[in-house]
Amino acid sequence: MVKHLLSEATYQRLIAEITHLEHTQLPEVAQKIGRAREMGDLKENGDYHAAKDEYGFLNDRKNLIQGVIDESEVAPAPVAGVVGWLSSVTVLFDGDDPSDAETYLIGHIEERVNGVEVMSPSSPIGGALMGQKSGSTIKVTLENGATVAVEIISIQ
Repeated sequence: MVKHLLSEATYQRLIAEITHLEHTQLPEVAQKIGRAREMGDLKENGDYHAAKDEYGFLNDRKNLIQGVIDESEVAPAPVAGVVGWLSSVTVLFDGDDPSDAETYLIGHIEERVNGVEVMSPSSPIGGALMGQKSGSTIKVTLENGATVAVEIISIQ
């Protein structure tokens, strides 16, 4: 079952990243580990431990990306005027000044680029926004039990 919807650009970027990790970065770090082993005494070998940590970090990233790719498909284009996957939504929280309006991209965290904030459609607010239209005000019960009103200012 597909759990993640991604833009075509993000899907391709993740494919390219995993390829780069598997064919360039991980082999390079494996060579670093090998060179550090040749220095002897692994207990007190800082280069060895740093290289192992780096390899673990990169391998974890590769596994994370692979999991996202395995459970993803490319999202259809959002419907104009309705909040959906990959919609850019400007919202105003009840009680905030209109100058405090915030814009979010509704989608997977891997869609985050150039400082754009991403809101998951599985979060309480993100889920409540799905299917709504510009000008709508919705009340959302948060995980802590608090209720917040959110006005949709615009949808791109």
